[in-house]
Amino acid sequence: MSESLSARSRRVAAALERAGITGEIVVLPAAAHTAVLAAEALGVEVGAIANSLVFWSDGEPLLVMTSGAHRVDTVALAARLGRGGIRRATPEQVLAATGQPIGGVAPTGHPAPLTTIVDEDLAAYPRVWAAGGTPQTVFPLTFDELVRLTGGTVAPVA
Repeated sequence: MSESLSARSRRVAAALERAGITGEIVVLPAAAHTAVLAAEALGVEVGAIANSLVFWSDGEPLLVMTSGAHRVDTVALAARLGRGGIRRATPEQVLAATGQPIGGVAPTGHPAPLTTIVDEDLAAYPRVWAAGGTPQTVFPLTFDELVRLTGGTVAPVA
C-alpha cells in the first residue's frame, strides 16, 4: 500500500486487501467528482464507473453503486425495496455514514457496513472503477468483486 495515499484511501486499500481484491488504488492527476470526469481521466466508458451514491431511507443510509451511465430512479427503487422513500443524503450524512466526502465515496472502508444496492447494469463491464475514498482516487474491480466487497443486493436502479 502506497504511503502517498491519504488516510481515507489507505483505509479503502486495507479493506480491499482484506477482501482479496487485487486492484490497486490509482491517484488521478485531478479530482474527478463526477462519473464523466473519472471516465475521461481513465479512458473508459462512463457506464464502467461505479458511482457510490449515498441516500437516506427509513432513517438510515443506503449506498447505491450505480453505473455512471444513468441516474437512480429513487421512486422505483424504493418501491422495489419496500421502503418508505429514498432521498439524497446531505453532505454531512454522507461523511458521517462513510467517513468519506461526496465525490470520493468508496464502496468500502466505512466506519460500519452500509446496506448496499449494486446496479445490475454494471455487470455488462468486464472491469468497473470505483472511488477510492477521495475525489482523486479510484480503483478497478470486477462486478462480482464489487458485489462480494459490499455484500450488496443486485437490482435495477434506473
